[in-house]
Amino acid sequence: MDFATLMKTRWSCRGYRPDPVPEELLTRILDTARRTGSWCNVQPWHVYLLRGEATGWLARELTEHVAAHPATEDQTPDLPLPGEYAGVHLDRRRAAGYALYQSLGIERSDYDARAAAMLDNYSFFGAPVAMVVTVARSQGAYAAADAGAFVANLMNAALDEGLGTIAQGAIGVYAGTVRKLLELPDEEAVLCGIALGYPDEDHPSNRFRTERASLDEMVTEVRR
Repeated sequence: MDFATLMKTRWSCRGYRPDPVPEELLTRILDTARRTGSWCNVQPWHVYLLRGEATGWLARELTEHVAAHPATEDQTPDLPLPGEYAGVHLDRRRAAGYALYQSLGIERSDYDARAAAMLDNYSFFGAPVAMVVTVARSQGAYAAADAGAFVANLMNAALDEGLGTIAQGAIGVYAGTVRKLLELPDEEAVLCGIALGYPDEDHPSNRFRTERASLDEMVTEVRR
């Protein structure tokens, strides 16, 4: 599809069919994404790819760990987490969360059901393919910016092939656990996870879409 159509139709997929993704298709998607631009072409990202049984193993390990260690003090991110949500950022976060819970039939006051929905992040929403994206610590904040562009391009390339994806900052929240499980080198910091697979069109969470700020809200033209 053309790029404008792709951007208008993309969404964060939170329900997948179990069908395996062919290796040649994954290779094509990754090969497209690797052409992402970066500062001085340092390409500071690295991808840990899991499929089939490996995805299931990581999903079980992470879900069990997070369920047993849900408190904020148990979190072990490699990179700073967002600070206080306020103003328009809080409004947007709440709107997205409420829309998700509504699609799943979860009342705002049902904190147990909300916690269970949160845990779905760590099972990669049932996707057959999971990726963990790391960045080179030595490259600072711009490594995360470059890797964010890489992640976006990877997800758009997947959508162009008929696949669904979701970028998962939640995986980075428990980077310490991910690091131990995958035996990651110290010089790499966990940025996020990516779930990938064929979308389950009947999954209720795949029926809602988030809103976007208008151009007037996001663009300030400077004139002299």
